[in-house]
Amino acid sequence: MMGRVAFVGAGPGAADLITLRAARLLAQADVVLVDALAGSELRELAPDARWIDVGKRGFRASTAQDVICALLVRMAREHALVVRLKGGDPSVFGRLDEELDALHRAGIEFEIVPGVSAALAAAADTARPLTRRGRGRSVALCTAMTREGQVRAARNADTEVYYMAGCRLGALSRELLAAGWPASTPVSAVSRAGCADMLQSDHAVADLGRAALLHAGRPCVVVVGVGAEPLHASRPVAIRRRRTATAG
Repeated sequence: MMGRVAFVGAGPGAADLITLRAARLLAQADVVLVDALAGSELRELAPDARWIDVGKRGFRASTAQDVICALLVRMAREHALVVRLKGGDPSVFGRLDEELDALHRAGIEFEIVPGVSAALAAAADTARPLTRRGRGRSVALCTAMTREGQVRAARNADTEVYYMAGCRLGALSRELLAAGWPASTPVSAVSRAGCADMLQSDHAVADLGRAALLHAGRPCVVVVGVGAEPLHASRPVAIRRRRTATAG
């Protein structure tokens, strides 16, 4: 028996941010290999599937990538449909290339369903477009950490979004300064973007390290440059939590 694999973007955490195609595939799945950042509510969409946790989290115990690849191939050989449920979008810092290579070498068919990446969820939650007409013509998505665990930054776009930065915001601040960002450049730190408990804070590049305690232990993206600027400059700088509707 040879099945197929669907790589599905789970979005940043909230179950209602996945696509209709993603929901349909989850309902049909025999097995779901799920990342740590995928919302637990998504399990309700595939109640009959076997769920296998293969989460990877920085600076914590994680499932090795070669184990995930081997498991993906084995499950596809034993089941008709395997869903590889990845947080955010599979093509954005999801190590999708390595898993696609494993399937290609095993001769297993696949499809890819995009999802909402944390950068887009952060822009939506804070009402701060990543691009601005006439001033913000380019956006760069970056990892704050290199494969060797070093913090790196650059200045290659009008707006830069740094993923996986939450544990090293002080170091990221220093790297941004070294890369040529002015000390007063606006920065927006957003943790748990797209979720009901989203938390956002405003900073300048020079004092970004102050956000470390506030966002500790929470998946965090850091928006630097034009896309970090509030649309209304007169609005006071404050910590903002996402508002959720309550039953009346």
